[in-house]
Amino acid sequence: MTAGEERDHRLRKQAALISVLVGFGMLALKTTAYFLTHSAAILSDALESIVHVFATSIALYSIVVSSRPADESHPYGHGKVEFFSAGLEGGLIVVAAFAIMYAAIRDLIFGRELVDLDVGMLFILVASVVNLLLGWFLITRGRATDSLTLVADGKHVLTDSYTSFGVVAGLGLVYLTGIKILDPLVAIAVAINILFSGYKLMRVSVGGLMDESDRETLVRFNDVVKRARTPEWINLHHLRIMRSGRMHNLDFHLIIPFYWSVEEAHTFQGHVVKKIAKEFQNNATVLIHLDPCIEKYCPSCGVDPCRKRKVQLIRQEEWTINAMIGDPPFIIDGDERDTIAQHIGDNSEDHSKGTKP
Repeated sequence: MTAGEERDHRLRKQAALISVLVGFGMLALKTTAYFLTHSAAILSDALESIVHVFATSIALYSIVVSSRPADESHPYGHGKVEFFSAGLEGGLIVVAAFAIMYAAIRDLIFGRELVDLDVGMLFILVASVVNLLLGWFLITRGRATDSLTLVADGKHVLTDSYTSFGVVAGLGLVYLTGIKILDPLVAIAVAINILFSGYKLMRVSVGGLMDESDRETLVRFNDVVKRARTPEWINLHHLRIMRSGRMHNLDFHLIIPFYWSVEEAHTFQGHVVKKIAKEFQNNATVLIHLDPCIEKYCPSCGVDPCRKRKVQLIRQEEWTINAMIGDPPFIIDGDERDTIAQHIGDNSEDHSKGTKP
């Protein structure tokens, strides 16, 4: 692990620990507010905080596990535990939402006496502000250290904060108007809001565990290619990107001049791998399948000079994301494969005589 990776890991673990400690504090504050007021809306907020404490504890564990290097049993590292953590957090949020709905509907049917609403609202308002600051801190730290877990936790905390502000507003109406039915109605509205939040987290988790295409990473790779590409990058296709925590595993086919020797192709491949890894701050493993060019690529090939060229360059096409993840524009048929093999054989003879192709 490099010095930068150790620093990022330390910062991620520090942020997750802060989240756990603050979560316990907010849970104590909201629970106290509930016992003072007997409000269904405040109970809903307290139940959400219970979920937050469990979720942040899981997040801290996942950050510790995800920092472990790749080994024989986990050749791509342990980063995907972050997707599992986000999914579990989303699932807990959904469970809390249904628990809140149950309590609110019960109070809506049977009613409940509310007391000390002014003190309860003050407690929840303080919790709202603290969670707002914590959520902003976690998202900022998560993006800076490329941690899905911290970003997910931060979004959850922000949702908790917005929920608390909503509870304060609802209880304020109850306090001013005396319409007690507003309390369970606010609780139901809170439950629906966090239900959507839980669904979104679970959706991100399932997508990551199923190696769903990450549009943001594809756009980033496209930008990298635009900066790093040279004329010898004749065509790039069959791009596949799998994310494991902060690591990106990239796999693609790259078409290069067919007449290059194995040594030249291998050297070129090494340069390409280094360029791409550097653009991803060395948080990427790159596997390149080299394919030989064919005559049909000549009109869009910018290699110059090229004494094997059959058709003059017309225009070197700009690669799009769809083109890079799709099939190559041309397929090598049997005759072209024989021609390439013959040229490669001729090229080998030239090298044996000490001449450059």
